[in-house]
Amino acid sequence: MNSTMNNQIVLDKDTLIVRNKVLRQTYQLLSATLLFSSLCAYAGMVMNIGRINPWIYFGVFIGLVLAIQAKRNSGMGVVLLFALTGFMGFALSSTMNMLVVSMNAGGVVVKALLGTAIIFAGLSAYVLKTGTNFKFLGGYLFCALIVGILASLGMALFGMTGGQVAISALFLLVFSGYVLYDTSAIIHGDQDNYILATLDLFLDIYNIFLYLLQLILASRD
Repeated sequence: MNSTMNNQIVLDKDTLIVRNKVLRQTYQLLSATLLFSSLCAYAGMVMNIGRINPWIYFGVFIGLVLAIQAKRNSGMGVVLLFALTGFMGFALSSTMNMLVVSMNAGGVVVKALLGTAIIFAGLSAYVLKTGTNFKFLGGYLFCALIVGILASLGMALFGMTGGQVAISALFLLVFSGYVLYDTSAIIHGDQDNYILATLDLFLDIYNIFLYLLQLILASRD
């Protein structure tokens, strides 16, 4: 019996070491991809890149996400992840140019960046401090995400604009919830690939920034 307990303790320690390694690698890679995406957004602003066709954007986005998943266990997965985050930074540059140059709303961008950093840091710290398992949120978040997407499509198809603030608030809550869910998945061993973990958290942060930006702009107007 003592031998069984000792083996279990060793196993628990090994598991904890692996999970901490995945967490450390994830945050290191996440920091690098966020910096790279920001630099690409700035480069796009300097080059005054116009708005990317939505079909091209979604085609490239989906293609790179699928490629990252296929190469998640190799160095090519990291290269593809940087390609995706850089592309998303370039795609964001036209919006940043419009806000900073055309609308003189640079302060709004700064507020959205600070707000995003506070939200992500606060939610991540809560999960890491308490160790709460937020796996139960998965189904609720997915349903809310589908509702938000359908509502956005309905507004686009029928030309409605009144519910945009509510939809932005919904998406902000959904992706904030996904920060809890994805961070929890790492520390509880549900996500053991740091490349995919980085992809999940990057998309959470990116979307929190976008929808927080929309809400701040709406309140400004």
